[in-house]
Amino acid sequence: MPLYLREVSLRRETVSNWDVYPYNIPAIRHLEELRFRSHVVFFVGENGSGKSTLLEAIAYQCGFSTAGGGRSNMLRVDAAESALGEAVRLSWLPKVTEGFFLRAETFYHFASYLDELAREPFGGGRWVYEAYGGRSLHERSHGEAFLALFTHRFGRRGLYLLDEPEAALSPARQLAFLRVIHDLGPTAQWIIATHSPIILGYPGAQIFSFDESPPAEVRYEDTPHYQITRQFLQHRERVLAELFQPDEAL
Repeated sequence: MPLYLREVSLRRETVSNWDVYPYNIPAIRHLEELRFRSHVVFFVGENGSGKSTLLEAIAYQCGFSTAGGGRSNMLRVDAAESALGEAVRLSWLPKVTEGFFLRAETFYHFASYLDELAREPFGGGRWVYEAYGGRSLHERSHGEAFLALFTHRFGRRGLYLLDEPEAALSPARQLAFLRVIHDLGPTAQWIIATHSPIILGYPGAQIFSFDESPPAEVRYEDTPHYQITRQFLQHRERVLAELFQPDEAL
Protein backbone atom coordinates (compact mmCIF):
# COMPACT_ATOMS: atom_id res chain seq x y z
CA MET A 1 0.00 0.00 0.00
CA PRO A 2 1.57 3.35 -0.97
CA LEU A 3 2.07 5.88 1.80
CA TYR A 4 3.37 9.38 1.23
CA LEU A 5 3.98 10.73 4.72
CA ARG A 6 5.81 7.97 6.59
CA GLU A 7 6.95 9.66 9.78
CA VAL A 8 6.56 12.81 11.86
CA SER A 9 9.29 13.65 14.36
CA LEU A 10 10.10 16.50 16.70
CA ARG A 11 13.33 18.38 16.05
CA ARG A 12 14.16 18.60 19.72
CA GLU A 13 17.38 20.50 19.10
CA THR A 14 15.32 23.49 17.92
CA VAL A 15 13.45 23.87 21.23
CA SER A 16 14.98 26.40 23.63
CA ASN A 17 12.28 26.46 26.31
CA TRP A 18 10.24 23.39 27.20
CA ASP A 19 8.11 25.31 29.70
CA VAL A 20 6.18 27.39 27.15
CA TYR A 21 3.32 26.46 24.84
CA PRO A 22 3.15 24.14 22.96
CA TYR A 23 6.18 22.32 24.40
CA ASN A 24 4.65 22.22 27.87
CA ILE A 25 1.91 19.92 26.57
CA PRO A 26 2.98 16.46 27.82
CA ALA A 27 2.33 14.63 24.53
CA ILE A 28 4.37 17.24 22.64
CA ARG A 29 7.13 17.54 25.25
CA HIS A 30 7.84 13.80 25.09
CA LEU A 31 7.22 13.31 21.37
CA GLU A 32 10.03 11.59 19.51
CA GLU A 33 8.42 10.26 16.32
CA LEU A 34 5.18 8.87 14.97
CA ARG A 35 5.47 6.24 12.26
CA PHE A 36 2.52 5.66 9.96
CA ARG A 37 1.66 2.26 8.49
CA SER A 38 -1.95 2.88 7.43
CA HIS A 39 -3.36 5.32 4.89
CA VAL A 40 -5.89 6.37 7.57
CA VAL A 41 -4.48 7.69 10.85
CA PHE A 42 -6.44 9.13 13.76
CA PHE A 43 -5.24 11.44 16.53
CA VAL A 44 -7.40 11.17 19.65
CA GLY A 45 -7.25 12.69 23.11
CA GLU A 46 -8.91 15.17 25.41
CA ASN A 47 -9.14 18.84 24.51
CA GLY A 48 -5.74 20.43 25.02
CA SER A 49 -3.86 17.15 24.60
CA GLY A 50 -1.90 18.42 21.57
CA LYS A 51 -3.49 16.46 18.72
CA SER A 52 -4.72 19.52 16.82
CA THR A 53 -1.45 21.33 17.52
CA LEU A 54 0.56 18.57 15.86
CA LEU A 55 -1.90 18.29 12.96
CA GLU A 56 -1.56 22.03 12.34
CA ALA A 57 2.24 21.71 12.42
CA ILE A 58 2.08 18.97 9.78
CA ALA A 59 -0.08 21.27 7.62
CA TYR A 60 2.50 24.03 8.05
CA GLN A 61 5.33 21.77 6.91
CA CYS A 62 3.23 20.66 3.91
CA GLY A 63 2.83 24.28 2.82
CA PHE A 64 -0.95 24.21 3.35
CA SER A 65 -2.72 27.27 4.68
CA THR A 66 -2.82 26.80 8.46
CA ALA A 67 -6.12 28.70 8.45
CA GLY A 68 -7.53 25.94 6.25
CA GLY A 69 -7.03 25.02 2.61
CA GLY A 70 -4.30 23.74 0.31
CA ARG A 71 -1.01 25.10 -0.98
CA SER A 72 -2.72 27.60 -3.31
CA ASN A 73 -4.99 29.15 -0.68
CA MET A 74 -3.97 32.44 0.90
CA LEU A 75 -6.58 32.52 3.64
CA ARG A 76 -5.44 34.27 6.82
CA VAL A 77 -7.27 34.05 10.14
CA ASP A 78 -6.21 35.41 13.53
CA ALA A 79 -4.66 32.76 15.84
CA ALA A 80 -4.25 30.32 12.94
CA GLU A 81 -0.46 30.39 12.82
CA SER A 82 1.29 27.18 13.80
CA ALA A 83 3.23 27.42 17.06
CA LEU A 84 4.91 24.06 16.41
CA GLY A 85 5.44 24.18 12.66
CA GLU A 86 9.16 24.95 12.57
CA ALA A 87 9.97 22.23 15.11
CA VAL A 88 8.63 19.16 13.29
CA ARG A 89 10.21 17.10 10.55
CA LEU A 90 8.26 15.13 7.94
CA SER A 91 9.66 12.02 6.24
CA TRP A 92 8.17 11.25 2.81
CA LEU A 93 8.32 8.38 0.33
CA PRO A 94 7.37 9.77 -2.12
CA LYS A 95 6.53 13.38 -1.31
CA VAL A 96 3.22 14.76 -2.58
CA THR A 97 2.15 18.38 -2.82
CA GLU A 98 -1.58 17.83 -3.36
CA GLY A 99 -3.77 17.87 -0.29
CA PHE A 100 -5.88 19.95 2.07
CA PHE A 101 -6.04 21.03 5.69
CA LEU A 102 -9.54 21.29 7.18
CA ARG A 103 -10.02 23.29 10.35
CA ALA A 104 -13.64 22.96 11.42
CA GLU A 105 -13.41 26.17 13.47
CA THR A 106 -12.34 28.29 10.48
CA PHE A 107 -14.39 26.61 7.76
CA TYR A 108 -16.85 29.52 7.61
CA HIS A 109 -13.93 31.85 6.82
CA PHE A 110 -12.69 29.46 4.14
CA ALA A 111 -16.11 29.43 2.46
CA SER A 112 -16.16 33.25 2.58
CA TYR A 113 -12.65 33.33 1.10
CA LEU A 114 -13.89 31.30 -1.90
CA ASP A 115 -16.78 33.74 -2.35
CA GLU A 116 -14.32 36.64 -2.41
CA LEU A 117 -12.27 34.89 -5.08
CA ALA A 118 -15.39 34.29 -7.14
CA ARG A 119 -16.22 38.02 -7.05
CA GLU A 120 -12.80 39.15 -8.27
CA PRO A 121 -13.04 40.82 -11.72
CA PHE A 122 -9.83 39.24 -12.97
CA GLY A 123 -9.16 35.56 -12.38
CA GLY A 124 -12.35 35.07 -10.41
CA GLY A 125 -15.81 33.97 -11.41
CA ARG A 126 -17.96 30.93 -10.83
CA TRP A 127 -15.15 28.60 -11.91
CA VAL A 128 -13.79 28.98 -8.36
CA TYR A 129 -16.64 26.72 -7.21
CA GLU A 130 -15.94 23.92 -9.69
CA ALA A 131 -13.81 22.03 -7.16
CA TYR A 132 -16.52 22.41 -4.51
CA GLY A 133 -19.63 21.15 -6.27
CA GLY A 134 -20.41 24.13 -8.52
CA ARG A 135 -21.78 26.65 -6.05
CA SER A 136 -20.89 28.59 -2.93
CA LEU A 137 -20.35 26.53 0.20
CA HIS A 138 -22.45 29.14 2.02
CA GLU A 139 -25.45 28.06 -0.07
CA ARG A 140 -25.50 24.71 1.73
CA SER A 141 -25.97 23.59 5.30
CA HIS A 142 -22.79 23.20 7.34
CA GLY A 143 -22.83 19.41 6.96
CA GLU A 144 -23.64 19.57 3.24
CA ALA A 145 -20.75 21.99 2.71
CA PHE A 146 -18.33 19.63 4.47
CA LEU A 147 -19.45 16.70 2.33
CA ALA A 148 -19.23 18.83 -0.83
CA LEU A 149 -15.63 19.61 0.09
CA PHE A 150 -14.81 15.95 0.76
CA THR A 151 -16.55 14.70 -2.37
CA HIS A 152 -15.46 17.30 -4.94
CA ARG A 153 -12.23 18.87 -3.68
CA PHE A 154 -10.42 15.79 -2.42
CA GLY A 155 -8.69 13.51 -4.92
CA ARG A 156 -7.03 10.15 -4.87
CA ARG A 157 -3.38 11.20 -4.73
CA GLY A 158 -2.87 13.54 -1.81
CA LEU A 159 -2.56 14.08 1.93
CA TYR A 160 -5.70 15.20 3.73
CA LEU A 161 -5.44 16.63 7.23
CA LEU A 162 -8.76 17.07 9.03
CA ASP A 163 -9.29 18.63 12.44
CA GLU A 164 -12.57 17.42 13.99
CA PRO A 165 -14.60 16.96 10.77
CA GLU A 166 -17.50 15.58 12.82
CA ALA A 167 -18.22 19.11 14.08
CA ALA A 168 -20.68 19.62 11.21
CA LEU A 169 -21.69 16.04 10.49
CA SER A 170 -24.70 14.16 11.82
CA PRO A 171 -24.15 10.45 12.58
CA ALA A 172 -25.56 9.57 9.15
CA ARG A 173 -23.23 12.03 7.43
CA GLN A 174 -20.29 10.70 9.43
CA LEU A 175 -21.02 7.32 7.85
CA ALA A 176 -21.21 9.03 4.45
CA PHE A 177 -17.79 10.53 5.15
CA LEU A 178 -16.38 7.06 5.85
CA ARG A 179 -17.69 6.04 2.43
CA VAL A 180 -15.75 8.95 0.89
CA ILE A 181 -12.55 7.67 2.50
CA HIS A 182 -13.28 4.18 1.22
CA ASP A 183 -14.12 5.32 -2.32
CA LEU A 184 -10.97 7.43 -2.70
CA GLY A 185 -8.90 4.35 -1.96
CA PRO A 186 -5.50 3.83 -0.38
CA THR A 187 -3.69 6.39 -2.55
CA ALA A 188 -5.39 9.15 -0.56
CA GLN A 189 -3.70 9.47 2.84
CA TRP A 190 -5.63 10.82 5.81
CA ILE A 191 -4.60 12.13 9.21
CA ILE A 192 -7.65 13.07 11.24
CA ALA A 193 -8.04 14.51 14.74
CA THR A 194 -11.44 13.44 16.01
CA HIS A 195 -13.66 12.73 19.00
CA SER A 196 -16.17 10.69 16.99
CA PRO A 197 -16.46 6.97 17.83
CA ILE A 198 -18.15 6.48 14.44
CA ILE A 199 -15.31 7.99 12.41
CA LEU A 200 -12.73 6.22 14.59
CA GLY A 201 -14.26 2.90 13.57
CA TYR A 202 -12.85 3.00 10.04
CA PRO A 203 -11.39 -0.48 9.41
CA GLY A 204 -7.63 -0.86 9.44
CA ALA A 205 -7.00 2.65 10.74
CA GLN A 206 -4.08 3.50 13.00
CA ILE A 207 -5.03 5.38 16.19
CA PHE A 208 -2.62 7.46 18.28
CA SER A 209 -3.74 8.58 21.74
CA PHE A 210 -2.44 11.99 22.82
CA ASP A 211 -3.60 11.26 26.35
CA GLU A 212 -0.41 9.20 26.51
CA SER A 213 2.98 10.81 26.82
CA PRO A 214 4.49 10.35 24.30
CA PRO A 215 1.51 9.64 22.00
CA ALA A 216 0.98 5.89 21.75
CA GLU A 217 -0.88 3.65 19.33
CA VAL A 218 -4.09 2.19 20.80
CA ARG A 219 -6.84 -0.17 19.70
CA TYR A 220 -10.24 1.23 18.76
CA GLU A 221 -11.90 -0.70 21.59
CA ASP A 222 -9.48 0.80 24.11
CA THR A 223 -10.31 4.42 23.32
CA PRO A 224 -12.49 6.32 25.82
CA HIS A 225 -14.59 7.41 22.84
CA TYR A 226 -15.65 3.82 22.20
CA GLN A 227 -15.88 2.75 25.83
CA ILE A 228 -17.91 5.72 27.07
CA THR A 229 -20.29 5.61 24.09
CA ARG A 230 -20.78 1.86 24.46
CA GLN A 231 -21.41 2.18 28.19
CA PHE A 232 -23.92 4.99 27.64
CA LEU A 233 -25.86 3.19 24.89
CA GLN A 234 -26.03 -0.09 26.79
CA HIS A 235 -26.73 1.35 30.26
CA ARG A 236 -28.14 4.82 29.67
CA GLU A 237 -30.39 4.95 32.73
CA ARG A 238 -27.65 3.82 35.11
CA VAL A 239 -25.04 6.16 33.64
CA LEU A 240 -27.37 9.16 33.91
CA ALA A 241 -28.47 8.23 37.42
CA GLU A 242 -24.85 8.14 38.56
CA LEU A 243 -24.06 11.37 36.70
CA PHE A 244 -26.94 13.26 38.31
CA GLN A 245 -26.33 12.12 41.87
CA PRO A 246 -25.94 15.13 44.19
CA ASP A 247 -22.42 15.95 45.24
CA GLU A 248 -21.47 14.75 48.68
CA ALA A 249 -21.63 17.40 51.36
CA LEU A 250 -18.26 18.98 52.04
